[in-house]
Amino acid sequence: MNRRILLAALLMLAASAWAQPPERDQALIAASGRGDTAVVQQLLKEGASLLARDGAGRTALVAAAYGNHVETARMLLEAGASPNVRDTVGRTAFMVSAVYGHTELLRLTLKHGAEVHTLNQYGGTALIPASHYGHVEVVRELLKTKVNVNHVNRFGWTALIEAVILGDGGARHTEIVRQLLTHGADPGIADRDGVTPLAHARRHGYTEIIRLLEKSGAR
Repeated sequence: MNRRILLAALLMLAASAWAQPPERDQALIAASGRGDTAVVQQLLKEGASLLARDGAGRTALVAAAYGNHVETARMLLEAGASPNVRDTVGRTAFMVSAVYGHTELLRLTLKHGAEVHTLNQYGGTALIPASHYGHVEVVRELLKTKVNVNHVNRFGWTALIEAVILGDGGARHTEIVRQLLTHGADPGIADRDGVTPLAHARRHGYTEIIRLLEKSGAR
């Protein structure tokens, strides 16, 4: 009986140790989130894990991405961190860069093998939120890759549709519409209600976007 109790206790301790990441690993994630590169470097030397996650499912690299800490992210990537690991929201370091407009960090994740066909929690590629939020330089970088410019997310929207209906019709979103059309965006793809990008632009009175869409053959 005593042997069984001891064995059960040992198993419980092992399970607890597995469930609770070492303090050093959590310190790495916290330091990465602050962009404290010197501390990150030291923790990596001490063996902190690049695969460890915090309560939000963020690895050190994802934490660095949210803070747009480029040098910290560079160190983590060069140490072997993957740009394709998701947090609990479903965002990778690459996707975080696209959503928040962190252009240099986006380039860095692409250089280290970021998967451009990754989908976010809404079933969209990185190009869709980048277009939505008006991140012109991020969109420009993404259009250099093999990302599908006509991908449709779970709302039934393409990057072009989001640039129109979730944009403000100003210079940034107009430039994004121009870039998308230049790189093969299909202005004929309508949303789930059958409303085209041109019809949305007309409803909002986005004169320059209307002109671009009509010039591209939209009807």
